[in-house]
Amino acid sequence: MKIENIEIENFRNIEKMRLDFGDVNIIYGENAQGKTNLLEALYIFSGSKSFRGAKDADLIKFGADAAKLKIDFFSNERKQNAEITVKEKRIAKLNGIKKDSPLQLGEEIKVVEFSPAHLSMIKDGPEKRRKFIDGALCRIKSNYKAVLNEYRRCLLQRNVLLRDLQKNPGLSDMLYIWNGNFAKAGAKIIFQRLKYAEALEPYAEEIFSGLSGGKEKISLKIGGAFDYENLNGDGIYKKLIEKLEENTADDILNGSTSAGPHRDDVDILINGISARNFGSQGQQRSCVIALKLAEAGLLKEKTGIVPVALLDDVMSELDEKRQDYILNHIKSRQIFITCCDKNTVLRLKNGKTFHIVNGRAAGD
Repeated sequence: MKIENIEIENFRNIEKMRLDFGDVNIIYGENAQGKTNLLEALYIFSGSKSFRGAKDADLIKFGADAAKLKIDFFSNERKQNAEITVKEKRIAKLNGIKKDSPLQLGEEIKVVEFSPAHLSMIKDGPEKRRKFIDGALCRIKSNYKAVLNEYRRCLLQRNVLLRDLQKNPGLSDMLYIWNGNFAKAGAKIIFQRLKYAEALEPYAEEIFSGLSGGKEKISLKIGGAFDYENLNGDGIYKKLIEKLEENTADDILNGSTSAGPHRDDVDILINGISARNFGSQGQQRSCVIALKLAEAGLLKEKTGIVPVALLDDVMSELDEKRQDYILNHIKSRQIFITCCDKNTVLRLKNGKTFHIVNGRAAGD
């Protein structure tokens, strides 16, 4: 898909703006001028809320009653348009027809984003890496969120029962039932994560190889309470049941479940070595960029729509060769990049540039 233009009114610090886009779009300027606000305006057309975690009311320019956004875009082999009005909540229209929910825009408008906050995927604990896999799966599998919610419900109920068993051992028969429910939902999640990581890795390898000039290789490995290798969904279920039974005494003592997908981690490796523990800042940033762009590639494979890539402050801590790859060698998708360094713009061979100053595009 391709976003052809955008019209913005009273969004964040942008009072009024209209821009026409190309395949590669560089948005540059000093900090706090509105570069990320422009990406944010594009992003919410995917149906999601702000990638910065902002409430809808925070998107409206101070002193204005509402923010209004409009894009013309090409998706599913036809030209379309979408509008979003932000008041107390977001109101969305697609091709002039009001939608029941802004989420419905995501059926036509596919976007993946990178922001500096995504570096926590490498730097922080396993929860961030699990969240990346789960979020990506929710975008390509309509039932995955329901399975995830069912697993969380089973985990909560099992933990409540474990704490009750500390005072009332007579409830032990109930643990057999909740072990089964928990393992059934948990096995589905583990198996889907494994299949997703397996499908994602070739896309990530290609991009990471380009970023590193072919000198480095990225790989992924999901680790848990037991070895998942060569196990199907049924095999994972049986092993998880065994592990739950093995850990029963400790789980009751601690009042929590010690095995399951909520405890798993995704190891991100560079040439077989942990990127988290041994990767440089540039290597870690390259890993996240590769994984986010790989997500876009896999999303295209599963949905038939090539997502737009929004890369916020992506150039920091990358050497010139890695920057050149992002600017000039990422093909077959529309890309938006924000940066502060004007020299970055000069290295762009083909594309459009937009200089943002105080919420306006220079020349407006």
